[in-house]
Amino acid sequence: LSLDSRRLASGSLFIALPGTRGHGLDYLQQAVDAGCVAVVAEIDCEWSRERIEALNTSIPVIAAGNVHAGSIAARFYADPSAQLTIIGYTGTNGKTTCAWLTAGVLENCAMIGTLGNGVPGSLQQATHTTPDAISLQQMFADYLQTGITAVAMEVSSHALDQERVDGAHIDVAVFTNLSRDHLDYHDTMQAYAEAKKKLFRLPGLSCVVINMDDPYGQQIMEDLDQGMRCITVGVNSMEVQLRASHIRQTQQGLKMLLHYEQQQVVLESPLIGRFNVDNLLSVTGALLAAGVPLVQALKRLSSVPAVPGRMERFGGENQPLVVVDYAHTPDALKNALLAAREHTDGELICLFGCGGDRDQGKRPLMGAVAEELADRVIVTDDNPRSESGDAIIEQILCGMKHPSRVVRDRQKAISIAITQASAGDLVLVAGKGHEDVQIIGDQRHHFSDREVVAKLLGSRQ
Repeated sequence: LSLDSRRLASGSLFIALPGTRGHGLDYLQQAVDAGCVAVVAEIDCEWSRERIEALNTSIPVIAAGNVHAGSIAARFYADPSAQLTIIGYTGTNGKTTCAWLTAGVLENCAMIGTLGNGVPGSLQQATHTTPDAISLQQMFADYLQTGITAVAMEVSSHALDQERVDGAHIDVAVFTNLSRDHLDYHDTMQAYAEAKKKLFRLPGLSCVVINMDDPYGQQIMEDLDQGMRCITVGVNSMEVQLRASHIRQTQQGLKMLLHYEQQQVVLESPLIGRFNVDNLLSVTGALLAAGVPLVQALKRLSSVPAVPGRMERFGGENQPLVVVDYAHTPDALKNALLAAREHTDGELICLFGCGGDRDQGKRPLMGAVAEELADRVIVTDDNPRSESGDAIIEQILCGMKHPSRVVRDRQKAISIAITQASAGDLVLVAGKGHEDVQIIGDQRHHFSDREVVAKLLGSRQ
């Protein structure tokens, strides 16, 4: 099976679907040349109907009005997800941290998401947060073969909108939060929210976990089927089933008291940042839904290390503390800066940029957040992609009252930030997190904030 003519093996079925920039039928000849033996094509308009009718090929072509590639792939691979416990996380922020923590707690658990696919410690690089429908089913089948029994996966709004998880038996669906992102794709926040809701309408769910501190959590609750088991989590309401109180941020991370049914148990975690309380609650709720007792879940959670590139700490003591984080939305940057402020008595320096070919409306908002919450700001390149880096930065600066320092070369910008910081200061390097490439034009260059920071701090010792 293949959705991509470039990755098609001889003897395959080619599934031609409409996409955001064209139709799989545009690549039919390449698929035939690569050796496909049959085609399933979705008719989504008069053009695709005419295109199929005009085909001159000896191979079978099956046309249908609504092709579910995920369901086809699930059958092809003998429905592997039915034999796995799958926990799906959706939300603007927190998906990666939640999937990482879950995979660190559950035995024989793989993860699928931004950090990569597989078992933590041996992840395979991912091209998308959620793989395409066929690759996803193939992954499930491969995991079964290697003894995996559970999967913690990030489910993006794009994946839900494009039906990539159709055919996947997701047992527990978790909502983390919703804030501005991906409006270049969804256009409006309501459309973005509607895409997220699709996860909670999938057939076969055994339980959902909802962060009720987020305003959209109530919307999702109201949309649930009657009788659906639900674990609500939060800090701000006494009505939720799993609640955190007595939250303390320490040099070692987070400490809090969790309340569930008649139990009160202390949780300590090496994660930093108040927003990680929400992530820890979401994961604990998912583990409870999957049948893990509360005390056991919290004991294991306390030993799972921080996620690479998510509020990851470098330096400190006689050097500035440098925190590398993936924050690339206004809300995520705000949360990262608020968390960073709790861990420094000195100056807070923020370095960030915005990605090209993505939501332009968030750029001035991120500039405003950085200026409001940091003592000093350095604006630099992120992944400009096909856009002008200068134009991106100009849009960021539009949200700032006082122009900040601009250093487009990201490595030079990080060097300046660390060199000018003193012991006791904190430098937040935001936007790229775990990524190890920078995309400029159509070129992908090796670049890692984590590597650059570690090297610069090493040379200061």
